[in-house]
Amino acid sequence: MEVLAALNLGDFAQYFSKMSMFPLFDLAYYIVSILYLKYEPGAVEVSRRSPVASWFCAMLYCFASYVLADVLLGNSPIDYFNNNSHVLLASAVWYLIFFCPLNLFYKCVAFLPVKLILVAMKEVVRVRKIAAGIHHAHHAYHNGWVIMVLTGWVKGSGVALMTNFEQLLRGVWKPETNEIMNMSFPTKASLYGAIVFTLQQTHWLPVSKNTLILLFTLFMAASKVFMTATHSHSSPFTLVESMLCKVLFSSTAGSAPHDSHAVSHDAPHQPAPPSPAKSKEELNEGARKRKAKKAE
Repeated sequence: MEVLAALNLGDFAQYFSKMSMFPLFDLAYYIVSILYLKYEPGAVEVSRRSPVASWFCAMLYCFASYVLADVLLGNSPIDYFNNNSHVLLASAVWYLIFFCPLNLFYKCVAFLPVKLILVAMKEVVRVRKIAAGIHHAHHAYHNGWVIMVLTGWVKGSGVALMTNFEQLLRGVWKPETNEIMNMSFPTKASLYGAIVFTLQQTHWLPVSKNTLILLFTLFMAASKVFMTATHSHSSPFTLVESMLCKVLFSSTAGSAPHDSHAVSHDAPHQPAPPSPAKSKEELNEGARKRKAKKAE
């Protein structure tokens, strides 16, 4: 804490945590989210064939985190759609990305330098949503650590946890893309961030919320910008996860367990080889016996 005070991060962290997200940062969040929707195979065809289905998918990409958090906390899942300014802004972004003449808007926001700025701004919103989710869950369930973590996780993960449902709206069914089974970096980072913010909210982590928001935002923005710039899908957590899984679960992250006993037990029970064909002598002997029987 003395180091943070020496760097004079306290005032800046407080200003940063109080900074309004609407409209600039929310606009960046919607642009990047719907941009990723357009990258999905068949999304452009769906927008031409059924604009309503495409719009619903875009709204899920933008507001799925609020829908899931409201469900967890016992509120109406459509409560956030009462914010007309956000819905209209997200709808305008959806229209421009999918239907702008000559794809001009898409080409501008997909231009890598512009996209990197938008990606960094989106991570600012993500961290703020995680912190807000933890705060709301703590207010409703003061001692519910698991509820706090889950609420913060779904607030940060967004549509990733609803991937299969969103795919159904586009007429696609890919159960192998289950996000919980194959977590992407944002989903893992949101989970770890939710745990850290829960520890801070319950006073087990001796750091102010403003400082934690600032530090975690810097980590998320730097990681996501680097991954976007290098087109990398590797997670910064891979090494740590591999070490922890090896110690705690005797396996590396993502590896399937190998049952040596099953192999050794199954090996002796191989199917018996087919019996060899009868020799010529046995066949001739059988033919002679049949002829003798007929003669009798």
